[in-house]
Amino acid sequence: MARIGLVVNPAAGRDIRRLTGGASVTDNYAKRRVAECVLSGLNVTDDPPSVTIMPDRSGISDHLIDEASKTVDVEALDIPITQSAEDTQRAGERFREEADCIVVLGGDGTTRDMALECGDVPLVSVATGTNTVVPTAIDGTVAGAAAALLATGCVSLDETTIDHGMVEAVADTTNGEKRLKGLATLGVLDVEFVGTRAILDAESVVGGVVSRAFPSEIGLSGLAGALATHRPEEPGGVGFRLGPADETSQTVRAITVPGVVDRFGVSEWRELDSEESMTFELSSGVLSIDGERELELQNSIVEIRPVDDGPRLVDIERVFAAGTAEGVFTEDSTRFHEER
Repeated sequence: MARIGLVVNPAAGRDIRRLTGGASVTDNYAKRRVAECVLSGLNVTDDPPSVTIMPDRSGISDHLIDEASKTVDVEALDIPITQSAEDTQRAGERFREEADCIVVLGGDGTTRDMALECGDVPLVSVATGTNTVVPTAIDGTVAGAAAALLATGCVSLDETTIDHGMVEAVADTTNGEKRLKGLATLGVLDVEFVGTRAILDAESVVGGVVSRAFPSEIGLSGLAGALATHRPEEPGGVGFRLGPADETSQTVRAITVPGVVDRFGVSEWRELDSEESMTFELSSGVLSIDGERELELQNSIVEIRPVDDGPRLVDIERVFAAGTAEGVFTEDSTRFHEER
């Protein structure tokens, strides 16, 4: 039987940007309802896949198991719960071997944590977090149906998925080499501490590299998108370096967080080939990954480059178009009446 891996991140969509910007709150009840819809969507196929869900301490996974319909078999993944990114990464390791498709409910960080470990297993990413550049804002039923069609082989994997790029940073520090990997963005910030992790002040951004760029996206990928369009399945990315807006020859406006538009001075930017890097020298600063401050640095040289080893993301529209072309949503009415 086909199997779906399901991750619902209880911590996604609840950071300080709900107070400082216009980001909406996604509480655990809302996430549970979306996950229930995912399970319902699996019934688009005659023989729905079984589901293995990442456990959590908020009660979401327990509720989904207790309330699952008789047509869908749902069980918890047997892993320890740490209430950290390690849970998602550990689930990704297991799903890489055991799942035919994975559905993730969260933001860019949750999707990245899964992508780091899940290998080539197709990934349906549903937006329930703060930074939602990569996840898609879709109904859970649609997400579940798409996952079921892929997991059961009703549609072609190669025709309905894209290989998303990533971004890698290598920091040469006094304490040795540090490596970090982002899904959509890696940024360099002129701040001293990680703090609340959220990027709140546009003036703190020194520069960065993104694996995708489009002006309607929020954060650094939207900033880069004001300079050049780069689709997520294209190799390479875009790198940029900022400066004071009144001292640079070029400025751009971009949406930094929901509800906030900022103006940036651009001192340098270029489209990067895969593995081509931009270098930043920091006396002190912080590296951000996918919209969150992650690593404090002192007297460091940082090289950031796009890489082509990202996850296989599901294109929902392509899945349903392929399903229609294959006739998976229809059945012979004569047979239906004979069965009755």
